[in-house]
Amino acid sequence: MPTAAIKICGISTAASLEAAIRARAAHIGLVFFAKSPRAVSPVQAAQLSARAADRIGRVGLFVDADDALLGEAVGAAKLDALQLHGSETAERAAQLRARFGIPVWKALSVATSDDVTRANAYAGAADVVLFDAKTPKGALPGGMGLSFDWGLVANWKGPLAWGLAGGLDPANVAEAIRLTGAPLVDTSSGVESAPGVKDEARIAAFCAAVRSA
Repeated sequence: MPTAAIKICGISTAASLEAAIRARAAHIGLVFFAKSPRAVSPVQAAQLSARAADRIGRVGLFVDADDALLGEAVGAAKLDALQLHGSETAERAAQLRARFGIPVWKALSVATSDDVTRANAYAGAADVVLFDAKTPKGALPGGMGLSFDWGLVANWKGPLAWGLAGGLDPANVAEAIRLTGAPLVDTSSGVESAPGVKDEARIAAFCAAVRSA
């Protein structure tokens, strides 16, 4: 099985960006959601993006964002993909993919098999579906360190590319990949020493664990 691609989400400093590049992650996530402890402004994102250049993919994370914020972020950060982490429909995903001309990733909160089936609706509208843990009502939509029953997505064979998120860390990611066959893994709080504070050693350990799976 080929090594899973790695996304380190919630990058907000030059040091954590460089750590992700050193550890050979494929993508970083820049969070454009003001309530998140990992949020970056378009100005910060532009600085990080310029530093990243062509060394790593840049994915912008949005939660039910309006076109104005999306347009500002795409322009400032030269994003390679949009990750939709709210209640965006397949129609909205398709609209944004057409408007901005870059891939769209749709995160889906999973607690039951019905949640996994919802991914089928995004075929032809999104490029990647990201299965994430369902967070409690009123909590942030991601970055909470929660996981779900990986058996629900074990070797998922749906109509579009997919990835696994939710509570992944250096200690469990290899097992998660072995159990699910996930071609892409995404972590945020799992490589932090405190909410929003990335730990360079944990980023390195996470990426090493993925390659050992």
